[in-house]
Formats: sequence, C-alpha cells, structure tokens
Amino acid sequence: MKRFKSIKIASIFGIVGNLFLLIIKSIIGFITNSQAMIADSFNSAGDILSSVMTYVGNQIASIPSDDDHNLGHGKAEYIYSMLISIAMILMGLFVFKDAFHSIFNHSKYEFSIWLIIVCIVTILTKLLLFIYTNKLSKRYNNLLIKANSKDHRNDCVITLCNLIACLLTLVDIYWFDGIVGVGISIWMIITSFKIFKESYDVLMDKSISKETKEKVYEIINSHEEIKKVRHFNSTPVGYKYQISFTIFVDGNLSTFESHKIADNLEKEIGKKLDEIYLTVIHVNPYKIDKE
Repeated sequence: MKRFKSIKIASIFGIVGNLFLLIIKSIIGFITNSQAMIADSFNSAGDILSSVMTYVGNQIASIPSDDDHNLGHGKAEYIYSMLISIAMILMGLFVFKDAFHSIFNHSKYEFSIWLIIVCIVTILTKLLLFIYTNKLSKRYNNLLIKANSKDHRNDCVITLCNLIACLLTLVDIYWFDGIVGVGISIWMIITSFKIFKESYDVLMDKSISKETKEKVYEIINSHEEIKKVRHFNSTPVGYKYQISFTIFVDGNLSTFESHKIADNLEKEIGKKLDEIYLTVIHVNPYKIDKE
C-alpha cells in the first residue's frame, strides 16, 4: 500500500538525518560545554528513537487483517506513538535537570564558529524533513508521521534559539544558554504529552469527531426513505473508524428492499468519507399510519 510505503521511506530519512545531527551536535556540544547544544543532541537522540518507532509501528500497522485480528493491525500506530511520547517525556526531564543545574552553577562554554555552523545545518535539515513529513501527514492522516512532522518543526525553532544563545556569548551573555536548554526540555515534554493524549484517545476507543459524524448524518438524511436513525456508535480502527447505527424504513417494504437501502447507504458512506473504514447498518421497520 502506497500509504505505508511512503511513511516507511519518511522514517528512514528521519533515522539517517537525525543520526547525522546527533553526531555533530554531541561532538561540538561536549567540546564547547554548551548546555543548549548538549540538550539539542539529546533531542536528536530522541528523534532517532521516534523515527525507529515510526518505522516499526508502520511495518506492523501495514499487516492486513487476519483470523486473529479481524480489523487489521492499524492500532500499532498509536501504541508506538504512545511509546515514543513516554520515552520523550523521560528524556525531556533528564535534559531539564542538567540545564537547570547549569543555570545556578553559572556554567560557561567556549564559543566556536562550529556551534553556528551546526545550528545552521540543523535548521536546514529539519526544515526539509518538516516540509516532507508535513505533506505526508496531511495526505495520509497518520499520527506517527504527524508526530515526526511536529517534532521536526519544533526542532527548527529550538535550534534557532540555540543559535541566538551562541551569538549572545560574543557579548558575554552566557545565562541564555541554560535558559534555552530548559526551554528545549519543556517543549519536548509538552509535545510528548500531546502525542500521548492523541494515542490514548484512540486506544481507548474515542468516538469520531463531531464534524465527521455530522457528515455521516448529512448522507443519511439525503435519503427520504430513511425515517429515523438510532444507536449510532463508532470505534477507531487504526487511522480510520468503524461505525454502526440502526435505520428505520417503511415496514411495508420487503426484506430485500429494506436491506438494499442499507447496502447502498454503506457503500455511499465508504465512498464519500475516507475516515470511515467500515459501516454496519441494522434495519428496523418504521410503522407508517395509513389514512
């Protein structure tokens, strides 16, 4: 499937790109003792983990349905997204502790032109990865790649702050470096909590959005032969939803005619709404008073 293949390629690009950034950030960060750059290198390590999780989760999610998993393996996307978020929260707390410590100990570092170069390379690399993954995220509505896309965007902003911290050392302002380190860690934690919540909502079978439900009802209400709708339910299946509801039609119709209405409605919903994986409709008779 093209969706899973595209996400697989994006995750590989993420692994390679972040591994490159981790190496150069770590070397320059520890040589210059820049807390902001060291924090940024830990962020890149987390990004590698995120890309690896994206790759593995995508591979499992791409497995078609079988006898043991009748609705497929789509929820693997959300399980691995949750694992990514937990790992990033822990890493963010670790970075916060070190950066906070450096502020109160008035840690200084040695300015180097390489700090500037690494920042610029990081911003350009992350900007390209963001543009690429953001496009895929909008096209395929995949939480794993959406999380990666947000992370790449955040990294551009974070590294820009890191660049400012480097330039401020030229006028003997060193405290901003620790502040940036703290800011990076807080950003990591907040972003991770958002991803965790999205994953949790799907795994706990959160209902479809109000907007999607309204679209389903618009399609149903366009059929005059459907007199009433009851018992609407939805269940997430990977990045899509399975919905079920009961329709009431003229009780004088034959069984074949009433079920034909339901069959056509199921096909129409599946065709018009990409968010819907499967529609299951139960048919009940509606008593029409004869004059």
